[in-house]
Amino acid sequence: MGAGLTALAAVIWGLWSLVLRPAGLPPMQAAFLALLVMASPLPFVVRRAPFEDRGAVAALLLLGVADAGSVGFYFAAIARGPVAVAVLTHYLAPLIVTLVAPLLLSEKRSRRVMVAAPASLLGLALLVWRPGEAVALVTAGLGAASAFFYAAFVFAAGRAGRSFTPQAVTALHALVSAGVVLLLFGGDAIPAAGPGALRVAVGSLLCGLLATSLFFKGVTLVPSAVAGALTYLEPLTAALVGWAAFGEGLSALQLVGGAVVLASGVAVAVEK
Repeated sequence: MGAGLTALAAVIWGLWSLVLRPAGLPPMQAAFLALLVMASPLPFVVRRAPFEDRGAVAALLLLGVADAGSVGFYFAAIARGPVAVAVLTHYLAPLIVTLVAPLLLSEKRSRRVMVAAPASLLGLALLVWRPGEAVALVTAGLGAASAFFYAAFVFAAGRAGRSFTPQAVTALHALVSAGVVLLLFGGDAIPAAGPGALRVAVGSLLCGLLATSLFFKGVTLVPSAVAGALTYLEPLTAALVGWAAFGEGLSALQLVGGAVVLASGVAVAVEK
């Protein structure tokens, strides 16, 4: 059950481009609206007792800031495209987490990570390089920036989850994230009413609220290494969506680069 829920969440996350690109909203407006939708169950899931844990509250605040950065850069990368480059660079996050964890949590550093990290960078270089065309460095840079924020998100989520339920973590951190976006961009973050905003709002129920809730439930039922490996279904799904819905072809060299990134991440995630 846990593996199935985690895998389903990853596949649903891979559908974000179907929501964002046709909507045509600026990335920050789409991010703000998606975060509001994710925060909507707040009155039904929050209890007073967990707030007595100050460490968990601090982690929730960090979680909100980190997710605002992650979502903002990720949505910007998807909007610019190609989708495969945006999503795969975003998925540097598991490797960043594994590299940083020994420094923050005193975990033992593995030899596999030391091989996987440079291999991933090589794979990303192959992925973004298109002979005879401009290199998608901006998209890759935006995706990589989102990965660093998402790595911070992962660390903070573990601490917040000690006291708050998965549903409360989802709603509370989304509210903080929406506040950060509004603080940084002011009225420019608020989308005008229209078909684009409606599409993002409805899509966020599926790709945001539902998928995140499924993920937080799934990770409580399976080891974190298994969950990490299953999340790589998202870039696979997103790459297929980019090919099928937006005509984003991938050369043989780029397929090799993507395979190297995915294989490196999975190898690290399933290491025991």
